[in-house]
Amino acid sequence: MSKHEVSVELAGGKRLVFETGRMAKQASGAALVTTGETVVLATAVASPDPREGIDFFPLTVDYREYTYAGGRIPGGFIKREGRPSEKEVLTCRQIDRPIRPLFPDGFRNETQVIALVFSADKENDPDVVGINAAACALALSDIPFNATVGAVRVGRVDGEFVINPTYSERAATTVNIMVVGHKDGIVMIESGAKEETEEVILAAIEFAHAEIKKIVAAIDELVGKAGKPKRAFTAPVTDETYYEELKSKIGDRLKDALDTKKHAKTDSYALVKKIKDELVAELPADDPTAKKRLSTYYELLRERTFREQVTKERIRPDRRAFDEIREITIETKVLPRVHGSALFTRGETQALVTATLGTQDDGQRLESYEGEKKKPFMLHYNFPPFSVGETGRMTGTGRREIGHGALAERAISAVLPSAEESPYTIRIVSDILESNGSSSMASVCGASLALYDAGIALKGAVAGIAMGLVKEGDEYAILTDIAGAEDHYGDMDFKVAGTRKGITALQMDIKIGGLTREILQQAMEQAKRARLSLLDKMDAALDGPRTERSAYAPRIETVMIPTDKIRDLIGKGGATIRGIIEQTGAKIDVDDTGRVSVASSDAEGLKKALEIIGNITAVPEIGKVYLGKVVRLAEFGAFVELFPGTDGLLHISEIAEHRVKEVKDELREGDQVMVKVLAIEGNRIKLSRKALIKEQKAKLAHSAPAESEAVEISASEAPSASAPPARPRHEFDERQPTSNQSTILIEGGEFEEEGGAEFDEENEPNFNRVEGAPVAVGAPAGGGVGRPPANNNNRRRRRRRPGGGSGGSGGGRGPGGGQA
Repeated sequence: MSKHEVSVELAGGKRLVFETGRMAKQASGAALVTTGETVVLATAVASPDPREGIDFFPLTVDYREYTYAGGRIPGGFIKREGRPSEKEVLTCRQIDRPIRPLFPDGFRNETQVIALVFSADKENDPDVVGINAAACALALSDIPFNATVGAVRVGRVDGEFVINPTYSERAATTVNIMVVGHKDGIVMIESGAKEETEEVILAAIEFAHAEIKKIVAAIDELVGKAGKPKRAFTAPVTDETYYEELKSKIGDRLKDALDTKKHAKTDSYALVKKIKDELVAELPADDPTAKKRLSTYYELLRERTFREQVTKERIRPDRRAFDEIREITIETKVLPRVHGSALFTRGETQALVTATLGTQDDGQRLESYEGEKKKPFMLHYNFPPFSVGETGRMTGTGRREIGHGALAERAISAVLPSAEESPYTIRIVSDILESNGSSSMASVCGASLALYDAGIALKGAVAGIAMGLVKEGDEYAILTDIAGAEDHYGDMDFKVAGTRKGITALQMDIKIGGLTREILQQAMEQAKRARLSLLDKMDAALDGPRTERSAYAPRIETVMIPTDKIRDLIGKGGATIRGIIEQTGAKIDVDDTGRVSVASSDAEGLKKALEIIGNITAVPEIGKVYLGKVVRLAEFGAFVELFPGTDGLLHISEIAEHRVKEVKDELREGDQVMVKVLAIEGNRIKLSRKALIKEQKAKLAHSAPAESEAVEISASEAPSASAPPARPRHEFDERQPTSNQSTILIEGGEFEEEGGAEFDEENEPNFNRVEGAPVAVGAPAGGGVGRPPANNNNRRRRRRRPGGGSGGSGGGRGPGGGQA
């Protein structure tokens, strides 16, 4: 087969290229589809003969995203692709759901569709390419398939619709909707939105359908060039005579058994089974064909009975009105140890939903073609067999469970608070305890209530409702809150979730050829009324987040630190951060932006951890005053530690107002000293002690009344003009000099400094305070502040003992008045 190629340009310049005849030529059908640098191969193969002994269509769909497509090698010990990721499973479902109803009724041949991602750029998501490739492969093959379909994703950026938005465009979109359809209608919708209105969603679907028609035309063009003739298939013919005989025999009894208002679900199933068992007992035991025939027509009678009741008699199996919701009961704070919980029951569907709050480190790490990222919100859905009264193996999570969980997750994620408002990683788990239709929407309602119960401030409560459709010819009925039988025998499963403002998630699957705009619009309007009614009931139970979180939930505080302080907080080999965790019991997460989240259920441990982090990562600010510790002396000054790991230089000229000859005369290692940050130049911090002394003196001069100042130095003991002035006691000296031959006059009397028991420490000037004015102290002669003399009768004389050399003042005087 030679290579054939067609292309189609979509709105916005996006281009899809369809190719066949070059790869996978032994498959029934194969198509290679390219957009940008993203390339996906899809194949379709069906066995030549039908599979015997089954009453369903054996279709399998697989989708694989190879890591080499993005230029990566798989992480972990096993360097090859393993089990499908959640994204791959969801894409499998998006391929399966639109194509399954388009195979002819009664087709029982094993059929497999495989889509493989060969190349992936960082702009175009391969999932929509895979759906189109699968549709093209089926159209090109000889497998019976009733219609050619195409798929597009629609985003809404700045109020404008965008076809197949890139990853970066999707980050800014308010609508993310995947639409699959054929030229006559829509067959599948999968959507997430940020509280958009029904009108916007409908407009997006119509916009998508116009582009889908272009894709369908391109595929049909390629089929015209390289398509295979479809194999012969004859659909099974219904024996209407046998059917009518069966209906006349048990029709009325079956109608009564299917009345779920009269009989509970399990009782109804038991009655239906009893009628069938009675019929089987009448058949020859050695005739398996008769038993199989009975099973086929008995099931057909059940389906037709349901459809006739809805479309002709206008009644539902449980006798509800078409827009009526089943009885709802809600309980919150159901479980004592979990962080948030809700039990949501709607009719015979019941979901126990729990919310667990964690830290940033608890987020799910994901590898994708976009790159590595963390997922801070997860919603997991579990469907144990007992929920429908059956037995079964509980091995792993099935595709249906993953799909339902993803739908509910989309519905809730649109209303979550930002990371700044709530730094928690959140995990929701919905355990379905009973099921009779719409368990995924029960999960949405329960998740909203559980989050409120956990104290999470959502942008709005979210409710979900499942709608159904039964269509016979031109007659149809749209059903609100469908039960199990209405889902099974109906033509549509249409789920809508949202707030009072708008839609947050939407999913539609249909079993008929297509859905018109009229039906879709009516279904959305009916769903909106039901959603608002549900929200009223939910608000009556819990209308907002609880003000107090569970005692077992972590308290999280978030602080920002400079990025160059991250390594200081972590420490060598993580030693520092591990030490804080061991010391406080808190959990600490640090990201590359400098965001630090500290979590603990113990308030004291949380407070202590934040204090330690603050000390380690503090950054000095120009003009601020700090109490530091002298860690090293040098000839040109002293290095003062402001915070652990952060030192500044106190230059010798900034130590005191007077001239300092040697740093060691003023300071010793280990001294605590108040300093002011003058400047920061790169990693160098310039400090000053002198500036604070001047500022404190200015405060004293301004605050002390002139008449109360009586501080002077006797003229006979004043230093000479040529000598450096005596060092005053100043504001920031923890270690005072032990000797200085000068007399300081202070109002109130006279005392000796050394060993003087008369010294009143409470009234001693304290210059190691940042704020507050110490008592009035004069300056040495020649360098004073110009105070008027006080009355000598009220003076106390403070005299330094002779012979005491300078004790670190650098300006002390000896007994002869000379420089010591």
